[in-house]
Amino acid sequence: MLKKTVGLFLVMILCIGIFSACSKETSKTDGGKAKEYTPEKLTIGFVPSQNAETLEARAKPLAELLSKEIGIPVDVKVTTDYNSVVEAMGSKQLDLGFLPPTDYVIAHDKGYADVLLQALRYGVNPADGSSTKELVEYYYSGILTLKDSPINSLEDLKGKKIGWQSPTSSAGYVWSAVEMKDKGIDAQKDVQGVQLQGHDKGVLAVLNKDVDAAAIFLDARNIVKKSFPDVWDKTKIVYTTQKIPNDTISVRPDMTQAWKDKIADAFVKISKDKEGQKIIEAIYTHVGYKKADDKNFDVVREYSKKIGQIGK
Repeated sequence: MLKKTVGLFLVMILCIGIFSACSKETSKTDGGKAKEYTPEKLTIGFVPSQNAETLEARAKPLAELLSKEIGIPVDVKVTTDYNSVVEAMGSKQLDLGFLPPTDYVIAHDKGYADVLLQALRYGVNPADGSSTKELVEYYYSGILTLKDSPINSLEDLKGKKIGWQSPTSSAGYVWSAVEMKDKGIDAQKDVQGVQLQGHDKGVLAVLNKDVDAAAIFLDARNIVKKSFPDVWDKTKIVYTTQKIPNDTISVRPDMTQAWKDKIADAFVKISKDKEGQKIIEAIYTHVGYKKADDKNFDVVREYSKKIGQIGK
């Protein structure tokens, strides 16, 4: 199943240039000028990194705060996967999407989204998952396994059952798979992949011994720590990836610049308010936002190209 899904993802990457050209062409009006979009209601797409019902409950207070700041209604849509958010932005069903870096690059290169903001998080102490005092625009992925597991390196993953997130997930697949390939381990041929939904599910799959290891963002164990307080004692990270750019808040490209700026300023203002910061941190562990440039995600494009070499 995972191989088929990855195959579809690779086709998607190969088609980016074609889709991008088509989308740019169809966005033109008579005279070759793009028609600008002024929202009367803002619709935002989310994908759960944990329980979907929990995410929706946590996202609604953010929508209320944002609505007060920008003066129009804000609607929250929780979808099953990021491809759904990308396609919904492309068909103008969503105005904004909380997109991880790989999915943002796919959406941008199709002409479906522009980056508006990049999330800021506190750094993570890999020893115990505690937060540092430094705000950073990147994070890390890691390979998690049980503390007493014989797996101690990427090379030890060969032949093992590995829990992955979707094939576009930077932390849950792409970064680990590419860096495994650099060590001679093919994530499609040399391990048995099991696709999971949610990094908390990856942690639980390791704890329950449903998989031998799982790719997670480095502090994902904190999601389940309340229910499993000994999760840090029972598990270990055997490999930490290179830096991954933090998530984006991406916007449909045809929105007027005035509204893009208004929405960006509203998110930044909310993130600096004590109540607002608690709300955004509860959703995706974001602590703040900064205005972003597409060039920040060139490294994501490099990894996306390399992922196409896996399984061949």
